[in-house]
Amino acid sequence: MATAISSLVTPPALHRRCLSPASVSVSAPIRISFRAAAASQAWRRGLALRVSASSAVLEAPEVVAARKLYVGNVPRTVTNDELRDMFAAHGTVERAEVMYDKYTNRSRRFGFVTMSTVEEANAAVEALNGTEVGGRKIKVNVTESFLPNIDRSAPESEPVFVDSQYKVYVGNLAKNVTTEVLKNFFSEKGKILSATVSHIPGTSKSKGYGFVTFSSEEEVEAAVATFNNAELEGQPIRVNRA
Repeated sequence: MATAISSLVTPPALHRRCLSPASVSVSAPIRISFRAAAASQAWRRGLALRVSASSAVLEAPEVVAARKLYVGNVPRTVTNDELRDMFAAHGTVERAEVMYDKYTNRSRRFGFVTMSTVEEANAAVEALNGTEVGGRKIKVNVTESFLPNIDRSAPESEPVFVDSQYKVYVGNLAKNVTTEVLKNFFSEKGKILSATVSHIPGTSKSKGYGFVTFSSEEEVEAAVATFNNAELEGQPIRVNRA
């Protein structure tokens, strides 16, 4: 009876197979080796992704800005894809974006393009600035040059900027032009709503461009006609409809 019960619980043949040295020595190491290799590969892939992500995050802000281009006076019909195609012949385009008016959803006739390297950005400026697109001569320039001695002190508080659909972009500003200087310069020729000079985040360093807002389309047209190529602090400024 004991033998019969033992046979039902663990059949002799199965018992022998489970204890067979061959089954232990062949199958177990293969499973362990496979799992170890898979874990090692997964760890290496994860490490590579973390290193790649860290490299992107650690890129200096001024280097990123030196790859970013302002593109002004573009036709209203130009889309993001068409803007990208314009610059693709001069390097790898990381991002191309046309800016749209939040009130009318119409193109504001300017956008920004980020190239993959500073050299490509400079080549695009050289090749495309002043070229004609849809009957309009576009303006292409780097939004911010590399600044070797960045002042990382906290910037002074700026007046609140009043946005409007009637706005102009003011480029090629001298580094010493402040928001107050820009406001006073434009106010001498007429009434403006607001003005602002863009700064490198967290610093008092100017990015070399700004914006001025008005209350009507006529004032925008007058500002472009009056101030484009006018001299401010020793530099001719560029004024385009934003």
